[in-house]
Amino acid sequence: MHRFKFILSLLLALLLVPSICLAEEHFHLPSDLSILWVVPFVCMLLSIAICPLTVPHFWEHHFGKVAAFWGLAFLIPCALVFGFGNAFFLAADSILLEYLPFILLLLALFTVAGGIRLKGTLVGTPLVNTGILAVGTLLASWMGTTGAAMLLIRPLLRANAHRKYRVHQVIFFIFLVANIGGSLTPLGDPPLFLGFLKGVAFFWTTKHLFVKTLLAAVILLVLYYGLDTVLFKKEGSPVPADAASSSEKLGFEGCINFLFLACIVANTLISGQWTGPTFHIFGVPMELQNVVRDLMYIVIAVASWMTTSKECRERNNFTWAPIEEVAKLFIGIFLSMIPAIAILRAGSDGALAAVVNLTTDAQGHHVTPMFFWMTGILSSFLDNAPTYLVFFNTAGGNAVELMAEGEVLAAISAGAVFMGANTYIGNAPNFMVKAISEEQGVKMPSFFGYMGWSVGILCPLFLLITWIFFM
Repeated sequence: MHRFKFILSLLLALLLVPSICLAEEHFHLPSDLSILWVVPFVCMLLSIAICPLTVPHFWEHHFGKVAAFWGLAFLIPCALVFGFGNAFFLAADSILLEYLPFILLLLALFTVAGGIRLKGTLVGTPLVNTGILAVGTLLASWMGTTGAAMLLIRPLLRANAHRKYRVHQVIFFIFLVANIGGSLTPLGDPPLFLGFLKGVAFFWTTKHLFVKTLLAAVILLVLYYGLDTVLFKKEGSPVPADAASSSEKLGFEGCINFLFLACIVANTLISGQWTGPTFHIFGVPMELQNVVRDLMYIVIAVASWMTTSKECRERNNFTWAPIEEVAKLFIGIFLSMIPAIAILRAGSDGALAAVVNLTTDAQGHHVTPMFFWMTGILSSFLDNAPTYLVFFNTAGGNAVELMAEGEVLAAISAGAVFMGANTYIGNAPNFMVKAISEEQGVKMPSFFGYMGWSVGILCPLFLLITWIFFM
């Protein structure tokens, strides 16, 4: 452990020291970057998919080191080819502008939602479970998919602690609450918030994605209710042993955290409504409003921790392990993902030009179904926020024109949000929900096992949506 930390510190120091005199502000990887630079990112994904199955003991104790290794597997060759200062700038740019806002928002939501406990005995019958999923789907667009997921995943798990079959409950929860439910407002999912900052009207997605979201949600809820009913009866319609003896009434404990939850939502929205001065850290342009936003996430998390009783969090089965796992894994993902995002942003000039060019026909007209599927597929494996921006700009980048045209912007928005459910890493709360569920005894499927569910259930649904709305 100490040797690893020493080596990691030495490598980071080697990147840091030359950056003082060699770093170039706003350095970008060249547009003709080879697809081979994506190998560390692919290996990072394969590690998440394969290691928990093949070397579970090693993975459990060393997944953070594996993530760091694949991040450095890109940064060190990058330093050798493009210069140590430039490699450091790319790492600092990714960490300061993408990773830290991502993890601090998750930390705030995880801390605040972990202090809200649903009191009383909620028995996980098919009707109750479907109700929880429906409520979460409704909430996701107004408090964010991460906020809704963190608020409701523990009550769902607790209500079904006596059940034998629980995996499908979490999977449909990820489909609906952690993804599809967040498609109606910029508060729901980061890609839509970026669109809002680019000039897309706040309620534009509410109007243009409502029917699509409603159709997807109804189909998934009906499918879930049918599956859960079959499995519930197969289990013998179990009732928890303490259901009859519990005298605690239904209600909430730690209610002050609802105020903190509203503060998180307001903090996120307000940050996009004002513009402050820009300053630089290691050459990375930092906008004051974003720095204030991220600092406020920390303040809110600390306030939640200090004002919520330790006993309430213990009764809510709260631990720091899930957020620690996400923080370690995603720093490796964000660093190794740098060349993949750069190639995608290069558009028609990059190694993925064939993919980007599928969105236009021979006459240069937009192909709406391809915007939906290309945005969605790439959002399943890359950060869906920059992927949204890539195809937003590919479609012209003018919010007024795109809103007037309607179909293309709707396809990009739906693809980025809906298809985040295709993999564990497609959207921020997916992996968090997985980690919390596993911590509470649910044996979640592997990376590819989860994709078996998403391909089998979601892809036919997305084909139906394509046929009805985008053809």
